[in-house]
Amino acid sequence: MIGGNAAAYLDECLTSNFVSSVGPFVTRFEEAFASAVGARYAVACGSGTAAIHLALLVLDVHEGDEVLLPSLTFVASANPIRYVGARPTFVDAEAESYNGDSDLVVAELDRRARVGVRQPAAIEVVHLVGHPAKLEPVLDAAMRYGIPIIEDASEALGATYRGGSYDGRQVGSIGRVGCFSFNGNKLITTGGGGMLVTDDEALARRARHLSTQARLPGRAYDHDEVGFNYRLSNIAAALGLAQLETMAELLAGRRANADRYDAAIADLPGILPAPRASWADPSFWLYTARVDRATTSLTRDDLIDQLAEEGIEARPIWTPLHRTKLYRDAPMLGGSVADAIFETAVSLPSSSSLGSAGADRVIQGLQRAVAKP
Repeated sequence: MIGGNAAAYLDECLTSNFVSSVGPFVTRFEEAFASAVGARYAVACGSGTAAIHLALLVLDVHEGDEVLLPSLTFVASANPIRYVGARPTFVDAEAESYNGDSDLVVAELDRRARVGVRQPAAIEVVHLVGHPAKLEPVLDAAMRYGIPIIEDASEALGATYRGGSYDGRQVGSIGRVGCFSFNGNKLITTGGGGMLVTDDEALARRARHLSTQARLPGRAYDHDEVGFNYRLSNIAAALGLAQLETMAELLAGRRANADRYDAAIADLPGILPAPRASWADPSFWLYTARVDRATTSLTRDDLIDQLAEEGIEARPIWTPLHRTKLYRDAPMLGGSVADAIFETAVSLPSSSSLGSAGADRVIQGLQRAVAKP
């Protein structure tokens, strides 16, 4: 249910006839979003994928360059690397958070420096299914070697760090550029949309320029480079702003679901809870548990099928990209941990409006599935 000021803001768009990418709600949404996540600048985009594409462009990632990123992520994290003619090198996951293994990344950067191998043009850190990635060691190493960090926070709006250098900071606000998605299933949605955030005014200005077909100021239609039709519409921004105003409530709903699931799974042999590292405060965009193959004969697909028989939708986590037809020939650092997570992880219903009754229904489905011989 989309509530708050959504109906009033949409009516204002229709009444004023500002429904395209020119309109006051675009600027209002950008300013409010930047403030909400702790960034200086925000550029509204047509999708999270567009935001990642723009991030690569403004960081001057070119044809023939290399970008490191996790294999365990949605394909939209990797495809923009191909858009700019660069090539991805994938990194294995770590079991604590399902995110990219920071130790592998740091070791690889140090190895390259030691033997004189060219460093990647950028590192894309993905905050998977609402859990912050272990960013601090990667950022420290990247700073040593002058490598920019892009944070793909498409799945983790509202997730924060506890302790360390980034205590209280939101994901997406720490790297050189952060990217978010407002697809229909995200914490807040514009139907389809995204946002690029940065503290660098020059990067924000260039991203905005490229997102509007690289049109130059003035009456005439003149352009100084190849740009893109990536700007978010006023009507979509109005919807996003209305939901941003209720983000605290939406986050509270997701975290309440997670607390209920955690409590139930603690007494449920055969199921492992979603990650919740001591140094992180996840948003739980998707509560992604795992089947414990050491204590049950139940498989991931068995669990999904049995929940489906009760009318409960669950899904596997993303297929690691190194296992897809599209990217199976790309270089890969490690791989066994991402494979193990993929083969056992199940995302459960996680909507902010699920409520205790909905969560209890899912929990009862889990209990029955585990109890089956």
